[in-house]
Amino acid sequence: MKILEIKTALQIAKPKAKIYQAIIDPEHMKHYFIAEGSGMMEEGKSISWKFPEFEEYFPVNVLKLIPNELISFEWEGAKDKILLVEIRLVQISNSNTLVKITEGAIKADDFGIQWFGRNTEGWANFLACLKAYLEFGINLRKGSFDFIKK
Repeated sequence: MKILEIKTALQIAKPKAKIYQAIIDPEHMKHYFIAEGSGMMEEGKSISWKFPEFEEYFPVNVLKLIPNELISFEWEGAKDKILLVEIRLVQISNSNTLVKITEGAIKADDFGIQWFGRNTEGWANFLACLKAYLEFGINLRKGSFDFIKK
């Protein structure tokens, strides 16, 4: 059976160190991605994230951090499936970084195809919101998913 893995990327006009900090620190993340987080991402630590459009908290197990290079964690990215997420930061120039995300993998069955669509959309949204926050100070998520709560 074929396997699905999400791969997405976006260039952000900021240095790697600034992007890395914006991803591992919940005080930054709440301005573009989550409503709250239980703590800073640290290697070997379990934290939780709460998204504004959902009531539940999502556990995140931080596997590996290489400052300004790699953020690796596992989470329940699909119902009852623990998935690996890797965020890599690739310096393009002094002020431009390519943020590359992979998540997966899941069998390419009906459930997997639905997961692939939802989470690909989610990671594209994460990257767009991160870019808007870091480059322009805008929170694109604010109010964007209020329709889900209704």
